[in-house]
Amino acid sequence: MNDSNVKSRPLAKIAVFFGFFIMGFVDIVGVATNYVKSDFNLSSTLANTIPMMVFLWFAVFSIPVGILMGKIGRKKTVLLSLTITTLAMIIPFISYTFPTVLIAFALLGISNTILQVSLNPLVAAMFEKEKTASVLTAGQFIKSVSSLLGPIIAGFTASYFYDWKMTFLIFAVISLFSVLLLSFSKIEEFGFENRQSSFKSVLNLLKDKYILYCFLSILFIVGLDVGINTSAPELLMKRIGLELGRAGLGSSVYFAAKTTGAFVGALLLLNIRPLRFLRFSLIIAILSFLSLIFVSNLWLLLVLIFIIGFTCANVFSIIFSFALKKMPERSNEISALMIMGVSGGAIILPIQGLVNDGFGLSASLSVLLICLLMNLMLTKIFKENVF
Repeated sequence: MNDSNVKSRPLAKIAVFFGFFIMGFVDIVGVATNYVKSDFNLSSTLANTIPMMVFLWFAVFSIPVGILMGKIGRKKTVLLSLTITTLAMIIPFISYTFPTVLIAFALLGISNTILQVSLNPLVAAMFEKEKTASVLTAGQFIKSVSSLLGPIIAGFTASYFYDWKMTFLIFAVISLFSVLLLSFSKIEEFGFENRQSSFKSVLNLLKDKYILYCFLSILFIVGLDVGINTSAPELLMKRIGLELGRAGLGSSVYFAAKTTGAFVGALLLLNIRPLRFLRFSLIIAILSFLSLIFVSNLWLLLVLIFIIGFTCANVFSIIFSFALKKMPERSNEISALMIMGVSGGAIILPIQGLVNDGFGLSASLSVLLICLLMNLMLTKIFKENVF
């Protein structure tokens, strides 16, 4: 190892972790949808095409990105995603029409898919395997901070500049900075190999029960995440009688809990076995969710929502690390498959909606409880002595 590599290592680590901050930009779609709906007087149905344009690409591009990554390498793939993000953020600032907004968020969804597939294995390859769960959780913490800041930045630009679209310019500048930072960083990878892959080789991974269970676990935890974010405001409106504007507090509490939980988890996972931590977190989340279904007190509901967000904050990164460590020689394919599971989690929300329409809110929350129970059951395949 030469001296330049040693000296550049801290900058390289800063550069790749900064990528997690860019990853959080995708969550601006929530507040942006409300602004765009108001600006163009859209119906709810038409406005909802904006988040759909973001979420769709996780299903379409995850495996192709894994294949591409095997050919050009992780760093170049991450750079490609950051460049597309920069372009996506410039478009609506230059030309603000509904079609250009759709194009911008489609590009943002594509770039975020590329980033999620490539950044996790890149970061994992820069650290010892024993630290994989902790470093990926630290990355999720950085992403959560970015997601939390997005609505704040949008609100600031709307009130200070009287133009919320300045948010896109700010995000574009930050994205461009991340491109330059990573471009001039020397990345040293070890423990996780690059190899070329195909659609068939990626999908064949599901024949391994361990990988299949990791995939299903990510599907269920993403389903829970989407479901609780959607249900929290409705829960406060129906149980407490809050109006829509104030009911958003439920989602804010859940988001803050995830940010806090990811930070605490990154520290604890340095000294606690990931599987033990995972099982304990899921048990606490299940007990809290059981209470959530029946509680009608505002503060108790907020506390329970916080606990659920806090305990579930690290499930994704832990499961992702399990999958990567199971087959480090196929990390590109594993990453593509796990991120594809993110899009699969969207099936939970329609199921929850159908149950809500037919049997009520409490029954629909049971769908999310089942997601938690399934995750706890799936941990049986994960052996403590493996890691």
